[in-house]
Amino acid sequence: MTHKLAALFPILFATLANAQKIPLKAGNWDFKPNMVEFSTYKDVPAMKILSRGQVVLKDLDFSNGTIEYDMDPVDSGFTLMYFRRSSEKESECFYFRTANAGNRFASQAIQYAPILKGVNLWDMLPEYQSNAAFERKKWNHVKLVISGKQMLAYVNNETALEIPNLEADSQHGTIAFEGQVIISNLVVKPGETERLSPVEGIDLTDNDPRYLRKWQIGKVINAPGEETGPLPVKETPWDTIIAERRGLINLTRLFGGTKERRFVWLKTNIHSSIAQIRKLNLGFSDDVSVLINGKYLYVDKNMFGSPIMKQPEGRCSLENTSFNIPLNVGNNELLIGVANDFYGWGIIARLDKMDSLEIEE
Repeated sequence: MTHKLAALFPILFATLANAQKIPLKAGNWDFKPNMVEFSTYKDVPAMKILSRGQVVLKDLDFSNGTIEYDMDPVDSGFTLMYFRRSSEKESECFYFRTANAGNRFASQAIQYAPILKGVNLWDMLPEYQSNAAFERKKWNHVKLVISGKQMLAYVNNETALEIPNLEADSQHGTIAFEGQVIISNLVVKPGETERLSPVEGIDLTDNDPRYLRKWQIGKVINAPGEETGPLPVKETPWDTIIAERRGLINLTRLFGGTKERRFVWLKTNIHSSIAQIRKLNLGFSDDVSVLINGKYLYVDKNMFGSPIMKQPEGRCSLENTSFNIPLNVGNNELLIGVANDFYGWGIIARLDKMDSLEIEE
């Protein structure tokens, strides 16, 4: 037993040596004037964020390890923590929807989302949100273990969210906070990953051949106020785009976001050896126009906060909609126009069956 304890001491001391207690003093952070107060709160040094905007830690380059802090949400909005932040437009993000404080079963209480080209992809990743037990007007302990492609998030010492694949393009950078919140006891432990695998976790949709994963993509155009852009013609140039995890055609990673409405066409081929009708399950954000063999089949919107938003509450999911598509013998061109002016955009498309069908791979 004595030998085992002796063997543990170097590991313990190395862990303590790597831990960095981050001073909550104005000189250590970048922020806009009059948006942060540094003081003692409930007997500990604390940082209180008063208004909108990011509060960014200076002189840190973090990739893998553990980040721990205590937080007391001030309002019923959002409390965000950014890591691997290489710029304001590129980072990973973990955050609380603080209106859910006190409701340990609220399914949207916490969220992980990558920030890609300045866009928070929360509306494309409903499976990356969960419940958590936290309160207002008290300290809540947060712990993030980050290792390569994976993350484990703990809230008040309970496992709250497991992320099998961190999806931002940024691989390292500093940390930052946003939202009206009080922060204390911030500790960063570079390299301390608690044996969490750095390898991307399994995507179970890889076992499902019904997903339409390979598409041709046209040129993105500005389309203010228009339902669809002009239909493709013979001379229309096309590139290839391949689905990411979960079958997601991620247009944000390719094009970023914009306040102005934009539109792009996607097309793929479905070969059927018989004439038949198949059902297509479609997740989309924000607007879609669907044609099969040149004929309009389905037009719809999925805008969060509007009466027409689809379940689950305006997120892109196969729960959004499904409809029948008539297939002729031979090749069938499926054409989908996608428009966006609100956070992330893209589609997920999956057929109900593959009987007598071949799709592009």
